[in-house]
Amino acid sequence: MTKQELQDARIRAIIGDGRDPDFGECRDKFYDHLVKSMQIPCDVTGIEDFDWEEFYVFGPGDPKEYARLRKNRPSYTDIFELLAIEKDVVSQWKMFAGEDLAGHVRRKTDGKEFHLGLAEIKVVDKKSPNNQLLDDYAVWLVNNR
Repeated sequence: MTKQELQDARIRAIIGDGRDPDFGECRDKFYDHLVKSMQIPCDVTGIEDFDWEEFYVFGPGDPKEYARLRKNRPSYTDIFELLAIEKDVVSQWKMFAGEDLAGHVRRKTDGKEFHLGLAEIKVVDKKSPNNQLLDDYAVWLVNNR
């Protein structure tokens, strides 16, 4: 089996083989699976720049303003401690509001807490079983939202 086929099989094992699965039901199954399976707390970081950062990372944004804003906003380069996985959380820091689960995180450098989209973060320790669990969830969400 290819890596993709193995991942597809893991995802099907979580959400089932339904031909026309309900998105919310599948997300709830993933939530239950992640809460039961993940070893929390664990260190996470952004997969790529968060929405608010794009203007500064890829656009004409002022580096000094970016540095100032990062003091009170989460950055994809920060290391966070994942404290909990939560459902139905409204957060300005989630790209897929209303669809994504939330990762309740604490930034390691200053202790500030945020709710980030779970599909937007990855585990720092690539060898941790948490890495595959979060990656499977992110792949499922992005391909099924």
